Amino acid sequence: MARKSLNVFSLSFLDAMTCGFGAVILFFMIINANIDLRREAVLDDLASEVDRAELKVLTGRKNLVQLKSDLATLIEEWAVLRAFREEVVSEIQATEEEFSTLTADSTARESAIEQLRSELEDLENETQRLSAASITPEDAGNRIRSFTGDGNRQYLTGLRMGGDRIVILVDASTSMLDRTIVNVLRRRNMSVEQKLEAPKWRQVVDTLDWLTTQIQPGTQIQIYAFNDEAWSLIDDSGGRWQTVTDGGLLDNAVENLRETAPDGPTSLHAAFAAMRPLDPKPDNIYLLVDGLPTMGEVNPINPGVTGRERVGHFNRAIRDLPFNVPVNVILYAMEGDPQSAPSYWWLALNTGGSMMAPSEDWP
Repeated sequence: MARKSLNVFSLSFLDAMTCGFGAVILFFMIINANIDLRREAVLDDLASEVDRAELKVLTGRKNLVQLKSDLATLIEEWAVLRAFREEVVSEIQATEEEFSTLTADSTARESAIEQLRSELEDLENETQRLSAASITPEDAGNRIRSFTGDGNRQYLTGLRMGGDRIVILVDASTSMLDRTIVNVLRRRNMSVEQKLEAPKWRQVVDTLDWLTTQIQPGTQIQIYAFNDEAWSLIDDSGGRWQTVTDGGLLDNAVENLRETAPDGPTSLHAAFAAMRPLDPKPDNIYLLVDGLPTMGEVNPINPGVTGRERVGHFNRAIRDLPFNVPVNVILYAMEGDPQSAPSYWWLALNTGGSMMAPSEDWP
């Protein structure tokens, strides 16, 4: 009996191997599909984490900017508080030093008070002596005009009516009707008779009346009123010097002013220009005014004027003044013009004149 040879690679064997290999391939395909799904899920989770991290970074940057701004504000406030603290400490120290100085030696204070009392008594005695010797009967007899005030007053003004040639300039603008802007606006619409009775204007007229009583016979004088233009209050004077021989000339000027109703803007250019024809130049100028000018060399186009413009008009106008002539200012201070007092004080100081701001009941 013949023996068959054994064939390992028979059809059944190949079928089994192929099926096994296919099962392995199917297994790997299933595993690979699950890996892709898990990888996408992991990637999605990681992308979400990255987005959250980026949002935190952006939020952190915004908060950092805000914190920097808050820190800068706190540093500034700290610097201000530190400066305030140093100022308060300095004031406390100064107060303590002042208090120590005031309370250091009561005996020295009492001695100083007694010395001041003695000096005050000496000054009162000197004042009485000067008052008794200021106006002698002979001087009173030489006066060509008299002025009677209200009550028994001593007219101590500091103004000196000296010189051989005197110019008096009187502001006759609308603002001379009152000391407040509201009342000026109210009075400017009144009748001429009511304007002439305005208390401030009557004071100005009385001031001119008083000034003219101080003028000695033989003095050359010119008196101008001015608003946006200037005119002489002495009839038929023609802008020339007038020699005072009696009281008639001065009475005429005072009466002309008394009959003049304040009106119009204020121009110092017009007032100072009126003095130019006078030859020789004056020895003393007396300016009766209530504030800085409201116009310059020409009439303004637009209504209203600012404080800076008024100072500019003043500075340009004083260039027209004659050189080395004292300007004595009588200032009827008005509200709303804070620069007028220092400006006219500076003018009086630099020209060698004087300045006074009279009370409402003077002279």
